[in-house]
Amino acid sequence: MSKRETYEEKTECLLSPIVEQYGVEIYDVEYVKEGKDYYLRVYIDKTAGVNIQDCENVSRALSDALDAEDFIPDAYILEVSSPGLGRVLKKDRHMERSLGEAVELKAYKPIEGQKEFSGILKAFDARTVTIEQDGVMRTFERSDIAAVRLALDI
Repeated sequence: MSKRETYEEKTECLLSPIVEQYGVEIYDVEYVKEGKDYYLRVYIDKTAGVNIQDCENVSRALSDALDAEDFIPDAYILEVSSPGLGRVLKKDRHMERSLGEAVELKAYKPIEGQKEFSGILKAFDARTVTIEQDGVMRTFERSDIAAVRLALDI
């Protein structure tokens, strides 16, 4: 397991009782380096939508827990936010919740002359993602997909 994966997994473990306490759920956790800075980004969600108070509550509690555990030796910036309307669907649980929703799919390289596709998310499995585009089912290999996100307009 990489350093990044270890930090993300340990953070999720610390985060689980915190989100339960505040009535939100973990959408995603990512540890990334941008420029010279490291960021620990936590995305939280709830059915009614996340507000600033939710983010503040989770951020304060998580910050205290991270300070107590102190498993990340690098200096980092902690960010807690909503995944937003055009959220990226990274994990199977994200895909599952978004079945039947409008999505935008971006490929690493052109497929039949284009890199961007939009349609309704119909199915997925470990290897593929299927969308309905203008009444036609299109299946893409996950290895060819750079990103799938909820569409803001379709």
